[in-house]
Amino acid sequence: MSTPRTEDLHISHVRPLITPLELSKEFTASTKQMQLVADSRKGLEAILDGRDPRCFVVVGPCSIHDTAAAVDYAGQLAEAVKPYTDQLLPVMRVYFEKPRTVVGWKGLINDPDLDNSYHINKGLRLARKLLLDVLELGLPTGTEFLDTTFGQYYADLVSWGAIGARTVESQIHRELASGLSMPVGIKNRTDGNVQVAVEAIRAAAERHIFPTLTKEGTPAIYETTGNRHCHLILRGGGDSGPNFSAPHIDAAAVLLRPHEICQKIVVDCSHGNSQKKAENQALVVADLARQIGNGDDRIAGIMLESHLRHGRQDYRPDQPATYGLSITDACISLQETVPLLEQLAEAVARGRQRPV
Repeated sequence: MSTPRTEDLHISHVRPLITPLELSKEFTASTKQMQLVADSRKGLEAILDGRDPRCFVVVGPCSIHDTAAAVDYAGQLAEAVKPYTDQLLPVMRVYFEKPRTVVGWKGLINDPDLDNSYHINKGLRLARKLLLDVLELGLPTGTEFLDTTFGQYYADLVSWGAIGARTVESQIHRELASGLSMPVGIKNRTDGNVQVAVEAIRAAAERHIFPTLTKEGTPAIYETTGNRHCHLILRGGGDSGPNFSAPHIDAAAVLLRPHEICQKIVVDCSHGNSQKKAENQALVVADLARQIGNGDDRIAGIMLESHLRHGRQDYRPDQPATYGLSITDACISLQETVPLLEQLAEAVARGRQRPV
């Protein structure tokens, strides 16, 4: 009588995966690039601690699908923000992974060729190289940590991280955030629930012990010290609608206040707060600028989905894609973005007494 097979019953292929150490040797950061990461992390921490009156802005494409367009965007953004560095700390949004409610394209790392071929090793190489390219242009980078393994491949190049609305209740993501070396924003749930995000911030601030892989690819048990720079991101959502107005900021502050965690708040101007209409991001920024200009120092940062062109497109492998146009959520154009950054910088100068 043969022994029945009881494992890998639904596995069709197993392919080798490059180790994080191999990838970092292949794409090594310069001292200048690593200094930018270290300095920008310190700047973000100072803002979140209330020691720096600036506002940070995580701005860039909804997702990265064309690295050439992303570098083009980064170069133009780096020039556009130069007049506002006394008021704003810019961080380019460089999102490589896309969470999916059901199915769909999962991002540059998982499927860099956008054809369901899933050349993950290629995607990891493209991702790390892009981060280096953006750093070389003088911009810090921010990304969402979705897969709990991929961060080992490029977290050393990231200045700001996010835990998304779909993973905010996940224990392994809270453990991950507790050990990451940069400030991490944690979003309210997709239905708009903010209390869950506050609980996640509390959890991520604590010590955790969990199994994972080292940069050499060896199984190991990691022990973290907790990340005290995890903070709340309001992104709206569900039937509850947007949550960026002054009463929403007040309500979120009430939830944060009883706990010894970061009291600063970041607002995502897209997603539920824009009701998934890219142009509505301008309305959110205008409201936040009024609050900041009136002296509200609880708002530490904002997030904007922005690309070279306004809108989005449905990508088809058999047709050429429009350059600089998102293939996931619609974005505002960089041309539309620059006046919003100016508006925010003026509000920071007005509300926090820093000269333009």
